[in-house]
Amino acid sequence: MPSSRRPHAALAGALALPLLLAGCGGSVEVGIPPAADSPACTAAAERWPTDVSGLEPRETPPSSPAIKARGDPAVVARCGMPAMPPTEEQCVVVDGIGWVAEDLGDGARLTTFGRDPAIEVIVPEEHGPGPLLLPAFSAAVKELPTNDYTCS
Repeated sequence: MPSSRRPHAALAGALALPLLLAGCGGSVEVGIPPAADSPACTAAAERWPTDVSGLEPRETPPSSPAIKARGDPAVVARCGMPAMPPTEEQCVVVDGIGWVAEDLGDGARLTTFGRDPAIEVIVPEEHGPGPLLLPAFSAAVKELPTNDYTCS
């Protein structure tokens, strides 16, 4: 099986997150991922967590079942992102699910690895280390088909 320790394609464009956070409990504007309407994301959306570290739900215009936001600043989860290609980035396993973390300076982007489509979770630094929130998303991620990639 291919692993995460291979040269990777440029991810910046494919994983760019159009995200505008409105403060004080307002809405969180996000871009709808390319495969948000896929059957896999429809199934995953039925398994979004009802609790993420006690954070309150936020509105996400445009509205999509494939997108959930909680807290202020918002933890944003999006299903329907392109599957990650092989990468040399660090891959962590949480609840048997591979995730690749990217430091955003003021938080982290965590993207499922070995799932197609992928789920991306943006965790602002105010909510602590991103991997600590990932177990809440495990049920949703497990609805996504796997591909040939695994964390090594």
